[in-house]
This record gives sequence, C-alpha cells and structure tokens, in this order.
Amino acid sequence: MKIAMLGTGLIGTFYTMSLHGLRSRDKVVTVYSRTEERGAKFAKENNIPKSTTSLQEAVSDPDVDVVVVGLPNNLHKEAIFAAVDAGKAVLCTKPLARNAEEAWEILQKVEEAGVFHGYLEDLVYTPKHLKAHESVVNGAIGKVNWVRSREAHPGPHSDWFWNPEESGGGAIIDLGCHCIEIGRSFIGKDIRPVEVVCWADTQVKPIAAEDNAIGLVRYQNGAIGQFEVSWCFRGGMELKDEVAGIDGSIRIDSFLRTGLEIFSAVGQKGYVVEKAETDKGWLFPVGDEVHELGYNCMFADMFDSIEAGKQPTEDFYDGYIVNAIMDACYKSAKTKKWEPIEFKEWRGKENVEPLSAFVEYDENNWLVKEELLPDGRKKLILKDKTSGEILQRVE
Repeated sequence: MKIAMLGTGLIGTFYTMSLHGLRSRDKVVTVYSRTEERGAKFAKENNIPKSTTSLQEAVSDPDVDVVVVGLPNNLHKEAIFAAVDAGKAVLCTKPLARNAEEAWEILQKVEEAGVFHGYLEDLVYTPKHLKAHESVVNGAIGKVNWVRSREAHPGPHSDWFWNPEESGGGAIIDLGCHCIEIGRSFIGKDIRPVEVVCWADTQVKPIAAEDNAIGLVRYQNGAIGQFEVSWCFRGGMELKDEVAGIDGSIRIDSFLRTGLEIFSAVGQKGYVVEKAETDKGWLFPVGDEVHELGYNCMFADMFDSIEAGKQPTEDFYDGYIVNAIMDACYKSAKTKKWEPIEFKEWRGKENVEPLSAFVEYDENNWLVKEELLPDGRKKLILKDKTSGEILQRVE
C-alpha cells in the first residue's frame, strides 16, 4: 500500500514507525503537515518522498492508495471528506469525531461513496488484548458480565487536546473512547449498549474540560462496561483491563510495570516511553512500543482487509457507536442521572436475553456458592427454589 499520512504529531510518528517497520511493501509516500518546516523534517526523518501543506494535494496524489488521518479531532471530518472525494480508502485515528452527529455524517459519507474505512482503535489490537479476546471467544471464562478498563496518564502532549472546542471534550473523549471500545470488544459488539451513568470533574488542571471521569455503560443483556480515565495520573501511562465472566476472569496490564524495569541514578538521557515523566530512578520502558500499543496488528488487519475486500475488525460504524456512548456520558455527567444512549441506526442484535448463569444443585435448590474449608470439608450455600431461603450445608 502507498499511504498519505495526514499529521506529523505523536500519533503520526507512531503510525509511520509501525507502517515502515511492519510490512516492507507498505510505505508512506506523502505527508501532510500544517507547517512546512515540520512536514519537511518529518519526511526526511522517515524517508518519505513528498511533504505538503496542502490537504487536497496530499489526498489527491495519484500515487496514494490509502489516506491515514492523524490530525486533531476538529479536522477529521474535513480530511475524511477530502479523501472520500478523491476516491481513496481512509483510516482515521480515534475518536472518529467530536460528537455522534459529526461521526454519523462521516459514516454516511464513506458508506454512500463505497470507500473502505477503518477506525484506528489500537488498544483492541494489542497482543495481550487479542490473546484475551481469543480466550473469551473460546469460552474460557464463560459469559462476560463485567469489564473494567482504565487509562490514566499525566495528560496529552499537544495544545489542541486541552481545548474542548477543538477536541470535543477532555479525558473522556481522549481516553474514554479506548476504554469503551475495549468493553464492547469483550462483551460483544453486537450487544446493544442502552444507558450510561457518568461522573466527570476538573480536579487538577486549569482547563475547561474534565481531567478525570468514571462511567458505567449498561448493555441490553445486563453486562456492565466500566471505564476510568484521568489526565492527572503521575508516574507514566497506566493501561489496565479486567474482564469478569461467569466461569473465570482476566487481568491485563498493557503498558506500565509489564516486566521490563530499569533503575538509573543519572538518567537515561532521552525518551523512555510515551507519557514517562522522568528519565531517572525506576523506569518502565516497553520492549517494542508500537507493537505493544497494537499499531502493528491494527494496520495488518486494515491492509489485509483492503486486499481481501472485507470489513476490518474496527470500522467507522464502531467509531460512531463509541461517539454516541460518549455523548450520553457527557450528558449524564451534567444531569447526575442514568442517561439513554441514542443511535440513529443500530446494526447489532435485538431483544437479547438477559445474562443468566444459575446453577442447579438438585431439583429443590440452586447452588449459590461452593467452598473448600481448611479442614477439608466442603461448604455449600444453597437457595431453596420454592421458599427463596438461603441454606448452608457442610459435607
């Protein structure tokens, strides 16, 4: 694939590192930057033949097969529309848009034009997530009833993130989009999210948007997706997920304290890892950062899907669903109530049965819990089916 990279910030850098390091036949052939100096420097550092400050020139380049949008959130719609009008496949970083209305307009544009579209939600492509997801699909933990996803760090790296007019919000729009889609991935993207309750506040930073938030997303089958996000966490970037099923559980630490630890009294003298606050003391670098963050598997899925003429794991419809959930979260944070999630179109299952995993002990009792005591005896907690009485039995 020959790629036009729109954006030369941190995400554009990570994307280009992944693209040039993953499959040798995929290359960024032109880069768009809003500043000529930065574009020329980025092109030279990454061995890219062309750079331009013209968005139209970048997406219309006849050498380009795929446009990758790595721009601030307020520029996504303009860039995607330009790419679609040029007849190019288009991939967009998260979140798809600043709100669900904008995301819906983007989705309608790509679908009416019939162009390939991929939503670059990297955290559902991390090696650990893919392995955990495979275990869930294979039934290792039974039906999933609860997912907790947490992303926290000291705050984003560019000024536009901190301006809600440009970004669409604060920590929820920046980090919550990751956590919400991780929850959907484990619970089932065909299970409808129906309502949310969310707390959000500006506790630390002198900004107009929220710097901390916690939310619950309730799904039609009764499962709960929980997210926790912060722009005020000290000590690096924390990416943690927990998945609870009827028959087991999974815990994932994708980035911080994952096995590689270095102590430096004098300092490493340079970049350690994304969102690291210091290069001295205990450091927690990541062996292959772009791989551990999911970029390699994500782009492999995107380009393999283009070549095979199939839908990728994440497309713009997924981005729209996430935006709609976040809209409800922002509303709930203001009303302090559970708020319904509104979709212009739902493409998943309808009338899903509630989660049920009651285990029958015998014809008269449900099994509540079974426990082995220190002396070797087995304790059973039962519920009488008729009376509802909770009983205890030791064997």
